Amino acid sequence: MYAKITARELADAIDRGKTGTILDTRPADSYEAWHVPGAVNVPFGLTETLDDDLTSEIDALVDGGPITVICGKAATSAALGAELDAAGYEDVRVVKGGMRDWNDLYERADAGVDTDTDADVDVVQFQRRGKGCLSYLVGSDGEAAVVDPTRHVEQYVVAAAERGWEITRVLDTHVHADHISGGRKLADRLGVPYHLGARAADRDLDLAFDAVEEGDVLPVGDVDLTVLAAPGHTSEMVAYRVGDRAVLTGDALFVDSVGRTELEFGEEGAEEGAEMAYDTLHDTLLELPDDLTVLPGHVTVESDGQYANGSPGEPVAASLGDVASHLDLVGLDREAFVERMVENVPEKPANYETVIAINAGRESYGTDREATQLETGANNCAA
Repeated sequence: MYAKITARELADAIDRGKTGTILDTRPADSYEAWHVPGAVNVPFGLTETLDDDLTSEIDALVDGGPITVICGKAATSAALGAELDAAGYEDVRVVKGGMRDWNDLYERADAGVDTDTDADVDVVQFQRRGKGCLSYLVGSDGEAAVVDPTRHVEQYVVAAAERGWEITRVLDTHVHADHISGGRKLADRLGVPYHLGARAADRDLDLAFDAVEEGDVLPVGDVDLTVLAAPGHTSEMVAYRVGDRAVLTGDALFVDSVGRTELEFGEEGAEEGAEMAYDTLHDTLLELPDDLTVLPGHVTVESDGQYANGSPGEPVAASLGDVASHLDLVGLDREAFVERMVENVPEKPANYETVIAINAGRESYGTDREATQLETGANNCAA
């Protein structure tokens, strides 16, 4: 009988380099759009059998070690796993929950901003491994703020409790388009303020929030979170400066790009959003000290499941000076920047209009399975 492993166990094996052979049974287009690192596509349907041709193909792929089979939700992978086991292959494993469970897998990293200054502060970075969504727990002197939480809110409560921190506020940098926010849910559960940029009031939101504007200061223990208006990706986008240590940039600035501008503004308004993004980059973010650590809202996950920058479990971060020196968009004048942003528009995130409506409080999702279906796939928020 084949064994069943979890997405966590698969991730640990990948990180140790002990995966053997990983077979992805999904259709080619699904595989090419997004798969786990090292997986090879072997499309297999529920009614198919392990014939001689497929056996030869798999034999050519197997290079010692276990054979791990994965699909979208462990249906066709289980079918192929059973066929391989019956055919005498040894150490066959099927990933429970398939890519759906991979989509909900998280890593934690110390963001590395704790230095010898008057204000003691630690920042924990949560990495949603398959999607590349990044969220944060900022703690100081027994208090903590959660920034850009996903819908899996329990992890923030647990992490804060482990460190002896009380979560006193929850913040979203903007109305997200690629994943369902847990901000309002977590704030309600804890009975603490939920913050969004003030311009979110112009986006037809049907949920309560505490508005923040440029220059507002939100104390968390001994450290202040200072609000920076950062429109472009969205009209209400804000960044948060963490004392003299870091800046939480949301989707305004990544370590390798900036946020795309047409998801809220539409194709016809993308140029307006790009103008805003240019001003945010040059008049706000690049005016900050070069030694501030940039802590972005996403890391790019390539189609092969690898991070474009860094590795899972290691902090996705860079000094502002390093980001500015390596980001080619910084060197463009306004006209060239806007042209680049408008003409190089990547494929939109899956179900982004529904996800925006949910995060705006206008719609809701039913089960966690339905939410996972809406969110499936890597983020696609960079320009």
